[in-house]
Amino acid sequence: MNVLTGGRLEQRRILHEGRPEWTTVEGDRLRLMDGRAVLDAEVTYLPPCEPTKILCIHLNYESRRVEFRAPELVTPTFFQKPVSALNSHRGALNRPDNCQYLNYEGEIAAIVGRVMKNVAIADVWDHIAGFAPANDVGLHDFRDTDAGGMTRVKGMDGFCPVGPGIVRGVDVRESTVRTFINGEVVQEGAVAEMVFGIDYQLADLCRHITLSPGDVILTGTPANSRPMRAGDVVEVEVTGLGRLTNRVQDVPAPAHDVGHQPTDTVGVRRVALGGDFRKRPGD
Repeated sequence: MNVLTGGRLEQRRILHEGRPEWTTVEGDRLRLMDGRAVLDAEVTYLPPCEPTKILCIHLNYESRRVEFRAPELVTPTFFQKPVSALNSHRGALNRPDNCQYLNYEGEIAAIVGRVMKNVAIADVWDHIAGFAPANDVGLHDFRDTDAGGMTRVKGMDGFCPVGPGIVRGVDVRESTVRTFINGEVVQEGAVAEMVFGIDYQLADLCRHITLSPGDVILTGTPANSRPMRAGDVVEVEVTGLGRLTNRVQDVPAPAHDVGHQPTDTVGVRRVALGGDFRKRPGD
């Protein structure tokens, strides 16, 4: 069945009585598959998928291309997050206390439902299990290392919240992505603004990379990604899909002074602060 049609269906995955359970949403309650109901406010969420890989597009929204004064996009480029970056609705986002440029990037996650290899663009929608709001969190204090591959910038533990659930039966091509910090809209972009559609991205990737059920594709973020602070509540809302909520907290820096250390350079600020790259957070 095509993931865009058939009526909206959402499933959420929670930790209940010590084990993962799938639920459906009924107002302020979640219905377990055995018929019992639990209060949404009282549950611990789990990510709505178990990927073998998380693949992400570098630049895709026209507003973000303009923000960075990048040339016209001809072909998409991608990077990969480790699966240990996966996080859930209401999960904590940890900022080491020797860092300052922890950025939000509100996105749509496309979650693979059937094995994909060399799938045509027209057939992609039949291979997607559903969609979810996602936050492609990045710690740009490490922008000066890893040769642009962003292994540490985007790959740290918990830097890929996805949820609350997985949704099908919604035409995300008509959706809008919005990011909120403490209730204020800080980022907004219509999916129609994407340079490369979701179907194009998955068809491109699966030419040479087998996509497996549960795999996550992060499909791009609009302009105005900026740093978050400890205590901030960040929410990513996608019309038709729901709202993902996480809170930022400071944690101790690594105990051992080894490897590349956080930096605060013009190159770091250019990405972390966009057009305001000469300013520091709080200026």
